[in-house]
Amino acid sequence: MSEVKKATRDGFGEEIVKLGKIDDSIYVVDVDIGKSCKTTDFREKLPQQYLNVGIAEQNAAGVAAGLATCGKIPFVVTYAVFGSLRMCEMIRQEICYPNLNVKIACSHGGVTPANDGASHQSIEDMGVLRTIPNMTVIMPADYHAAKKLVAAAAAYDGPVYLRFTRDAIPVIYDEDVEFEIGKARTLKEGKDVAIIANGDTVSIAIKAAKELEAKGVSVRLLDMHTIKPLDEEVVAACVNEIGKIITVEDHNIMNGLGSAVCEVAADIGSAQVKRIGIQDQFGQSAPYERLLEMNGVTVENIVKTAEEMLK
Repeated sequence: MSEVKKATRDGFGEEIVKLGKIDDSIYVVDVDIGKSCKTTDFREKLPQQYLNVGIAEQNAAGVAAGLATCGKIPFVVTYAVFGSLRMCEMIRQEICYPNLNVKIACSHGGVTPANDGASHQSIEDMGVLRTIPNMTVIMPADYHAAKKLVAAAAAYDGPVYLRFTRDAIPVIYDEDVEFEIGKARTLKEGKDVAIIANGDTVSIAIKAAKELEAKGVSVRLLDMHTIKPLDEEVVAACVNEIGKIITVEDHNIMNGLGSAVCEVAADIGSAQVKRIGIQDQFGQSAPYERLLEMNGVTVENIVKTAEEMLK
């Protein structure tokens, strides 16, 4: 893992320009928040493929649906809390029900909005949207993963929700990394405990895995960048081969990655799963790291949880 830090929203901003130059069917539907969501460069370089509907997220969903019926590949761009919750009915009725090729690309996922406060911290988005049929839900773990998964989403036929970070997070992958939607990346093999993380918490999980390894604990570490469709095969392998699983996420522990993993484990019926994430509580205006600490999303808590499971 590199010492360099970059926000995943920056990876999106760069990749969408690259994709738009290659394919003129790719559009950005902005809700007047391009500076924060990194679409300013797209607007300047590809103005004919850019629409700004103003601060009107629900209208943006309808415009994107219309574009998709005309063969375009629209990316609706806003903050995660608005792109999921304010747009939810339109996503269900106008995008997912007709299974249209619309992408919803959102910055400020989880508690990364930090000092912006609870109103802008999206802790429910992935859980809400993964319950809607036809929706695919993705959160990249770093800058390079964001670029590759944005490209994968553009090539994928159907609704996709992409969640990015406001804050800079550690760069984990090399620029030549490849991803497949719905297939987890195994960062480390192990046999004592499995740690499954996504998004900005993958770097935290990597540090925890190193500490556990130093204590003689063999860790299997997975980046579950797609929580829908979940890679059930790799989760089932963790259940059957290890039986002790820790999930880590910057999202409410209800209905997010942890819940998705628990559903698979419950169907199989033989694993212990501990969920680390936002503890079903709203955030507040505070530094990003402090907000994670308040919810136990720390290296220390992951290590402690693993040790307790192995007693």
